Amino acid sequence: MPGRVSSKNAATLRAAQKPSSQPPKSRRTTASSTVILPDEGPSSSLRARICAIFSDAQRSTATHRKLAVSLRKIQEECCYEPTREQSQDERSFGEDDFIVETARCVIRLMGVKKSEGAGDRIVRFLGMFLRRANDKDAALMPEADAENTQTFPETPSTRLTSHILSILLPLLASKEKVVRYRATQLVAHIINSLDSVDDDSYHLIRTGLLKRVRDKEPMIRVQAVLGLGRLAGNEGDGDQEDADSDNDDASGLLNRLLEVLQNDPSADVRRSLLLNLPLAPKTLPFLLERARDVDSATRRALYSRLLPALGDFRHLSLSMREKLLRWGLRDRDENVRRATGKLFRERWIEDCVGSTEVAEEGTTQQAAPPSLDALLELLERIDVVNSSAGNGIANEAMKEFWLGRPDYRDAISFDDPFWDHLTPESVFVARSFNDFCKEAEDGKYEALIEEKMPEVMKLAFFLQKYTNDLIRQIQYNNALSEGEPEGDTVEKEFIVEQLLHVAKALDYSDEIGRRKMFALLRETLAIAELPEDITKLVVDALRGICGSEAAGEREFCGIVLEAVAEVHDNVLTDDLPADNEDESFHSARSELSDMTPIKARSGTKENGVDDNSETDEGKAIREIMINMKCLHIAQCMLENVEGDLQQNIHLVTMLNNLVVPAVRSHEAPIRERGLLCLGLCCLLDKALAEENLTLFLHCFTKGHDALQVSALHILSDILTVHSNLVAADNVDPALQKSVYKIFSKGLKASATPEVQSSATTALCKLMLTSVIRDEDLLKQLVTLFFDPAAKDNAAVTQALSYFLPVFCHSKRENMEMMAAIAANVVHSQVNLADEMDDEEDAIGVNMVGNMLVDWTDPRKLVIQDAGSIRWDEAGGQDATAVNGDIHLALADSLLERAMAHGCSKDERKVLLTMLGKLYITSNSSTEKLQGISDLVAEAIDAKVATDATTKNALNKYHLALTKVLGEAHSARSTIEDQPVEATVADNETKMEEESEVDNTRMQVDEEQAVLGAQDSPLEELLDDEDEGS
Repeated sequence: MPGRVSSKNAATLRAAQKPSSQPPKSRRTTASSTVILPDEGPSSSLRARICAIFSDAQRSTATHRKLAVSLRKIQEECCYEPTREQSQDERSFGEDDFIVETARCVIRLMGVKKSEGAGDRIVRFLGMFLRRANDKDAALMPEADAENTQTFPETPSTRLTSHILSILLPLLASKEKVVRYRATQLVAHIINSLDSVDDDSYHLIRTGLLKRVRDKEPMIRVQAVLGLGRLAGNEGDGDQEDADSDNDDASGLLNRLLEVLQNDPSADVRRSLLLNLPLAPKTLPFLLERARDVDSATRRALYSRLLPALGDFRHLSLSMREKLLRWGLRDRDENVRRATGKLFRERWIEDCVGSTEVAEEGTTQQAAPPSLDALLELLERIDVVNSSAGNGIANEAMKEFWLGRPDYRDAISFDDPFWDHLTPESVFVARSFNDFCKEAEDGKYEALIEEKMPEVMKLAFFLQKYTNDLIRQIQYNNALSEGEPEGDTVEKEFIVEQLLHVAKALDYSDEIGRRKMFALLRETLAIAELPEDITKLVVDALRGICGSEAAGEREFCGIVLEAVAEVHDNVLTDDLPADNEDESFHSARSELSDMTPIKARSGTKENGVDDNSETDEGKAIREIMINMKCLHIAQCMLENVEGDLQQNIHLVTMLNNLVVPAVRSHEAPIRERGLLCLGLCCLLDKALAEENLTLFLHCFTKGHDALQVSALHILSDILTVHSNLVAADNVDPALQKSVYKIFSKGLKASATPEVQSSATTALCKLMLTSVIRDEDLLKQLVTLFFDPAAKDNAAVTQALSYFLPVFCHSKRENMEMMAAIAANVVHSQVNLADEMDDEEDAIGVNMVGNMLVDWTDPRKLVIQDAGSIRWDEAGGQDATAVNGDIHLALADSLLERAMAHGCSKDERKVLLTMLGKLYITSNSSTEKLQGISDLVAEAIDAKVATDATTKNALNKYHLALTKVLGEAHSARSTIEDQPVEATVADNETKMEEESEVDNTRMQVDEEQAVLGAQDSPLEELLDDEDEGS
């Protein structure tokens, strides 16, 4: 063990810091010019020993621990009184010598490039040594000095650290990026390796690293935030200090790092901060915000490293848990989805078990045995009642859970006590388990369903039990007086919904169970108090039981319409007069339009019976609710029907007795739901759709926003199913114009965001399927895509971002249509740019031109037509032989617009610049190439281009056209050479026929044979092209 600190002072630190006036010639090229090299002095045994250690450390990290022990022994020999006999060489070196020699090796590191692994190994070694040396020195300190926290302890290791930092800190501002990088890296590693530094060094480090946060090199910013992340954990809330003299705001270190986390353009910097910032209530929202980072590696780091190390997930708010799951499981990167699923099924479930020990990396050392209570708590913590409905995330989370936890799959048991005491969480466990086993590939988990899930008969009894509980609770709540507290039905509804989801996926090969379930669902559907969500699930389950064939569909329609009639008649029995009790459903329903609250009130006033006005109004409201219920059941039925309307008598009856009277009703809710049912009926019958198309157009023109959205959806579905209504050759032009006008009106900025997004989505679908082909509508879509006013409507932007490139690159006809409107689009964008202020965020006109050129590039067509395909000698397709007529047509429209009288200078510049980016090929039509070349020459003669940029673009395009035309003419002349030579030979042969008849016949035969041999390759090539086309 070393003794007390030595008082030897063989050299001073000043000598170590004094720059060498003339470094050795061999050393000048090994380090950067900004690195200050200490005075080398004569070589010594101490230098040899230390250099040997650093030399070994740069080769491999495997020996770092052993080398750190060796370097520590040398430090103790130099800094402490010896406890054994030393040689003369060992006694001649003191602490200052050790510091100088160590700093000499550190400075040599500054010129090592980032790509050199030796530099990183030296940094790791130095950090390990300083940490070990400081720990050893702290253990040797007297207890009184160790307990004194007012002053920073003075030890050989702290003096060595301070000296190294004093050399490195000035190098943080070096002009050489390699020196800045290595200095920043070493400073950051040192402060992450040590427990404390003195106050002076702390403030200098903080100031220097804050400046490096703004460095232009991302690799330097990464190292700076690694160091500042450690300092931020010790930053007090009241530490408001200026970082430098460049007018920086005194906003605190942590606030600046959070700003870097949000705004730094480098993903490596953001990811480093994500993993190194302290976990605190102030920083947590900013850290979790990285779940929406644009970089997939940063998002994956959040789910795989930060969240597992965060601790108990139950400290997060409910909304944040749901968002993290939704963002992670629906991420576009598969690795992020996998990390999120692992977090949910391994880390969060163990938090609910509550009996696992967490390792340093945040992963569990050993998973706890399966626990149903823990699983139920996990589902409760993510609010399964709300997160599983509609577009909720609970279904996807449980799918990942069952996929990655085979122990839970094997241990779970759904016995009778489980079904007798269902909760929202437990019934969702059963439903998700059943769905997972059903959706598995190759049915490999079907045996688990047979083993663990109840049979159809037993499930029917459980469904009946919980349905009765729900109906009783609803009826009880309806009977309560005003002001009395109502019982909660949300959880009961959820339980019944999940049981119906299970029933939809059951195997109904058991006839007894099928009949029981069929009768139960039939009776349940006739209950007027049944909520709409459950009604839809009941209808879906009935459709599955009835079968998919035509007979099953007719049976299904008959059963549902019987339930509709029963609902209507049972509810109206007590409200209708006695003489109307025996009337049929048809008569009761057909008089709906005459039984409105307005007419009821006017009749009572005319008769002077004011006491019955409230009763009549209540009856009218009740009747509206009844008919809304009947229409909802009919809507659910129509969503499950695919056959011909006219071939199903039940559907015809429903249309005439329920849907048509609803459309004619004076009550807006009934009329709107009737329109939805009528739209579904139109999908089943083209003649009905043609008759009512004008009605839906009228609803969009005169309706409110919600009705306009519904009308757009109905029109889109009808035109998709019956495309001949607007796409046929003999279509009514007035009707087609009306349909186009509706979509044009919906795309305008005056429409609400919901209407605009619905019209955009519907029109994009119809144009992709070639149902609608109109240049004006396409131009309006393109203009809307570039319109800054539409950027706030995310649905519109997302739809058009996908539609426009797919539309153009899918068909040649679509690309030609885009080329036809390109010049007009540029014209409108130039006018829009002139009208807008400079502060508005608008897409540049040059960017618009580039995108139009890309959308019309014939090389990007997914399917090339026969005219664009050539075959090489090996019989393969020649990808370079693409017909470039589309870009020739675009060039023609651009030149015509640029030479027009009303074209402005800015617009002409954009149009002519686009010419230089067009694709020109000799595979295009020679006539079109010649026509465009003549047009370009005319534009040059007319001096359309006024500035150097447009002149160069026009001249280059003209030269390219000339070159391609020459290639085309040479290729054509090569093909035509052989027939021309054959004609000359024929003429010579005819001249010889006059003198030698016999020889002429022989020559003609030989020449015909030669001609046949010459023409045969060309004919074969043409035949091959015909076969290939």
